[in-house]
Amino acid sequence: MQISVTFRHIEPSAALKEYAEDKISRIKKHVEEPIEAHVVLTVEKFRHIAEATIKANGMGFKGSEETDDMYSAIDSLADTIEAQVRKNKEKFRGRKSTNSTREVAAAMAAEGSDEVRIDREARVIRTEQVYAKPMDLDEAVMQLDLSNGEFMVFTNRHTNSINVLYRRKDGNYGLIETMA
Repeated sequence: MQISVTFRHIEPSAALKEYAEDKISRIKKHVEEPIEAHVVLTVEKFRHIAEATIKANGMGFKGSEETDDMYSAIDSLADTIEAQVRKNKEKFRGRKSTNSTREVAAAMAAEGSDEVRIDREARVIRTEQVYAKPMDLDEAVMQLDLSNGEFMVFTNRHTNSINVLYRRKDGNYGLIETMA
């Protein structure tokens, strides 16, 4: 990790430089090398400003903090930059594909499929409980026509099993019959 520290309107101090380098180097645990960091420490009247620009793996992070003490400004800056790096890492963590999805993508590509797009693993975001009212298939079709929904879950009176009736894109209906 390459860190450069610049002092503006303040006497250069080895202790301050070492402190800034130590605090900024905390991001090493979140990103892979090579990392370039440039820290600027400035004093303007009573304001102590710490700014940093960090480049790692083609990504850039910037931060600036201002307090009445240079050490606390560096602490706040390190926390800000580390939060940005963690947020960016979390953002891209969900986009990594697993081996099974890579195998599916490879199989689809081998079959000549033009569209191979696997962004991230699917998650259950919402759970909804539905009452499966007992009815005939004709009654379910009529109920689905009257509703704005795309599907209807019901208990088929003839088979006594849970069925799902859904609206197809071509205007017809599809039926899913469950078996125990």
